[in-house]
Amino acid sequence: MDKGKILPLAAMEKLLKKCGAARVSEDAKGAMKDVLEDYGEEIGQKAVRIAQHSGRKTVKGSDIKLAVK
Repeated sequence: MDKGKILPLAAMEKLLKKCGAARVSEDAKGAMKDVLEDYGEEIGQKAVRIAQHSGRKTVKGSDIKLAVK
């Protein structure tokens, strides 16, 4: 999977501005995108294992929440 096309850079800028940033560099947007995609992939993998352990093919919201803990 191409990691570069999951989260848009514009969303990273919106998120950082929502946190109080007046301006956001391209480097900061890219770094935020990389970190969130890596973390999201880790959570997703854990959630899939939880669903499989429960005998399901479908990942539920509760699997995601459990994976984060």
